[in-house]
Amino acid sequence: MNFASSAASADGPIRSLQAASDLLRALASPVRLGIVRELAEGGKYVHELVDILGVSQPLVSQHLRVLRASRIVRARRQAREIQYELTDEHVAHIVLDAIRHAQE
Repeated sequence: MNFASSAASADGPIRSLQAASDLLRALASPVRLGIVRELAEGGKYVHELVDILGVSQPLVSQHLRVLRASRIVRARRQAREIQYELTDEHVAHIVLDAIRHAQE
């Protein structure tokens, strides 16, 4: 096997590692972890997240933008409000496991 084909075959794992790194970077905030923890139980509106997490609405909205950009959450308009939900339950498992591990 020559170097070029070896490098090409290694591209897949590196891409996967980069995607995992991007996911972890998007989760690297106590507020974002809290949002994901709450959304693991089902969709929530911004005002619900503000009340549960005890932080300001602009701060929650800022963190939701990061999570949306990373495709961790999606927004669904319901009348005048927007409900947020997880796009993938696997992310909830990662976050909940990390929280449990930190509590041990």
